[in-house]
Amino acid sequence: MTVRRLPALGVLAVLLAGCGIRATEVPTDFGPAPSRVRCSLAEPDTTTRTAPGIAVRVFLLCGSSLVAVDRTVRVPDGAADSQRRVLVAQGLLDELAEPPSAAEKEAGYTTDVRGGTAVKGPRPGDPEDALRLGTAPDDLTSYALAQIVCTFADSAAAEGDGSVILGGPGDGPPRRYSCTDEVRARPGSNEPPSTEVTAG
Repeated sequence: MTVRRLPALGVLAVLLAGCGIRATEVPTDFGPAPSRVRCSLAEPDTTTRTAPGIAVRVFLLCGSSLVAVDRTVRVPDGAADSQRRVLVAQGLLDELAEPPSAAEKEAGYTTDVRGGTAVKGPRPGDPEDALRLGTAPDDLTSYALAQIVCTFADSAAAEGDGSVILGGPGDGPPRRYSCTDEVRARPGSNEPPSTEVTAG
């Protein structure tokens, strides 16, 4: 009788072994497995390193965050400091509006800054380090505003304290915008915080 029970016990053991993972009614669809690493270039873009001009960084969109990439901006020699700031800012805007390279597109980079955006220096009554955009900051998408603020704040166009003073083409006073960790992490959900400024 013991011999006859052995096959039955073997079958029972196999059936019980398959019950290690219990079924669940909770959806577990996490999407397809990633096929490649996004937001990471396979190798540096040599065109940006060899192009003449000032080495700068601009913030592009990748996934739901901002990622810094290297660029160059050309500024004429002998430009005054105030003029140089505006020239750098315009060069940065132009780079932000430029479509990402083929390698950057492959890695998932995009931009929300539209071409043709202009920037000028301060008006009378503005702080001396203010920049006036051709499009009011309130009229930009949260993504584009975050790109511009973080790019300017990290450049010679600003004072180097992680913020930049921006105004629009209208008569409204400019405001100081800050590039925070939250803005860089989720620019679509967190607009750059801003405060009113007075002429200095």
